[in-house]
Amino acid sequence: MGLPQINIAFKSTASTVIKRGTRGIVALILKDKVSKIQIERLNGVDEIPKTINENNKKQIELAFMGSVNSAKKVIALIIPEESENYTEALTLLETIKFDYLVVPFITNEDAVKIATWIKDMRSNKDVKVKAVLPHCAADNEGVINFATDNIKVGSNLYTASEYCSRIAGMLAGCPLNISATYQPLPEVEDVPHLSKESFDEGIDSGKLLLLHDGEKVKIARAVNSLVTTNADKSEDFKKIKLVDMMDLIVSDIKKTAEDNFIGKYANNYDNKILLMSSIQSYLEALEIDNLLDLGKNKVSIDIETQKNYLKTIGIDVDNMNEQEIKEANTKDKVFLKGLIKITDAMEDINLNFII
Repeated sequence: MGLPQINIAFKSTASTVIKRGTRGIVALILKDKVSKIQIERLNGVDEIPKTINENNKKQIELAFMGSVNSAKKVIALIIPEESENYTEALTLLETIKFDYLVVPFITNEDAVKIATWIKDMRSNKDVKVKAVLPHCAADNEGVINFATDNIKVGSNLYTASEYCSRIAGMLAGCPLNISATYQPLPEVEDVPHLSKESFDEGIDSGKLLLLHDGEKVKIARAVNSLVTTNADKSEDFKKIKLVDMMDLIVSDIKKTAEDNFIGKYANNYDNKILLMSSIQSYLEALEIDNLLDLGKNKVSIDIETQKNYLKTIGIDVDNMNEQEIKEANTKDKVFLKGLIKITDAMEDINLNFII
């Protein structure tokens, strides 16, 4: 039986009000001179512990730089510098709310392990977290593959591994109604200059790259590492903005269900309608905020899934009409389905002048 479950899944198409959450929390795993793991929840650079080393202070500062906004919070998990792995920190992170994870100075081998953990959290534990990792072709919407090295800031050159904190902070600080594509990094003076073909190839292979446009350095296109698409994951799942929006909806609905519905209402048809009305009101609020397309989002009872479930508990559904199936007793189970259309940001503009 286990714990009560809330399973919310997005698939590509072939009176409790849900409060909309905000993204913006960056988690950092840092190695330092500590005897045991420490957790620091920081709301600004002025709260950075004075006891940590300068490299770690810099990583926290990078995470707070943000883009349109700064990161809402940085959670620093400081582990002993002799730690051979990140297992203890990752176990703690399973019960800590955050949006983007970064492990500065991580090796390629460990980056793959972090990517595997992210995939497990998203797919098997339904916790929609993401990670910014250097040169990690994870082929997953939860992993941002940051792949620009030799980032010139003043007299310093940063590797991708050293600048993932900056990228995570930018993504965390980017409002939900815009994309991080072409968001500038004012402090960066230069990055390697690639051909258009190289940029296109890199982006298509799931790399987040920095571009110098002749005046400033900016994010070339805000994509994650997903490359392989299928019936459940379309091209939309490659865009960081759209995945962030999906993740927010899942988190908001899940939290409201846990706090206000599970164990608090009888599982009858009227209360299922109440839950659906709550979710529908939430989706309509997102429409007003221009985060979802107007009038194209709805939630309803999943007739087919509910029908199949009724069969498994010995109910004869062959002579039941649709309304009877909707109103049938499903014990402690609720089967809903939703259709949403997330509003994207302008990225590709075609303009033809006729003279």
